[in-house]
Amino acid sequence: MQDYPPGGRSADHTKPHRSLFERLTALISPEPENRSELLEVLHDAHERNLLDADALSMIEGVFQVSDLCVRDIMIPRSQMDVVDIARPIEEWMPMVLTTAHSRFPAVDGDRDKVAGILLAKDLLRYYAEDEFDLRDMLRPAVFIPESKRLNVLLRDFRANRNHIAIVVDEYGGVAGLITIEDVLEQIVGDIEDEYDFDEEEDNILPVKDGDLGPRWRVRALTEIEQFNHTLGTALANEDVDTIGGLVANHLGRMPRKGEQFVIDDLRFEVLRADARQVHVLLVEKLPRRTFGETP
Repeated sequence: MQDYPPGGRSADHTKPHRSLFERLTALISPEPENRSELLEVLHDAHERNLLDADALSMIEGVFQVSDLCVRDIMIPRSQMDVVDIARPIEEWMPMVLTTAHSRFPAVDGDRDKVAGILLAKDLLRYYAEDEFDLRDMLRPAVFIPESKRLNVLLRDFRANRNHIAIVVDEYGGVAGLITIEDVLEQIVGDIEDEYDFDEEEDNILPVKDGDLGPRWRVRALTEIEQFNHTLGTALANEDVDTIGGLVANHLGRMPRKGEQFVIDDLRFEVLRADARQVHVLLVEKLPRRTFGETP
């Protein structure tokens, strides 16, 4: 006759029993029920040195990627470096050498006529082969809408082993481009290499207008003086020198990804930040309120 443990034959001894302490802890500190509560738990873990700043930043970046869409981080049409296959190679080859990108959208006389993607390494054949057909060198271009979510795009990039996509607007015109590096930077921060430029004129870049008007992507290290000059604003710079410093001063703490706030009729949204500093902001001018209007 087989002996069964107290509790009957159905007792499952494969599952570990929680101690009284664990059960009391679960009652006192319930599991987070939404993203905000989960982030609070993670920030608390960071403050208690259970999670380092880089790990916290990447986790926040994963959440951010699921919230953003392509139009939020794409390179605008006006900022795209393209090669025009309707022109002689000698005309745009210096640009290829100067920018040193690995891939270029190839257009046929017009930026809305994207014929494909040119890999810079394929141009080596131009110098090595007597017969060189540029159009035969082009790879197919991938077109995506501005509204596509970044997490979906990243999955597509990985599944299709693609590194660049052309962004089109609702009318089918080219609105910009986006690379897998742009998406990954939302998670791990800026990916810099020996070809990245840090020129002052790139600190403030216009992006597609929002519902309220013009918007700009602004590096947090942008000097307040340059910001005021470019946007026609008059932000005070008595205590800090940079926009990132101004934002941190205004909040009284380090900003977090996805946060939005208003400073002097300007709406700021944190696009990139980690536990140590803010990196990139989206800035939008708000309509000025008239006297007596409720804020």
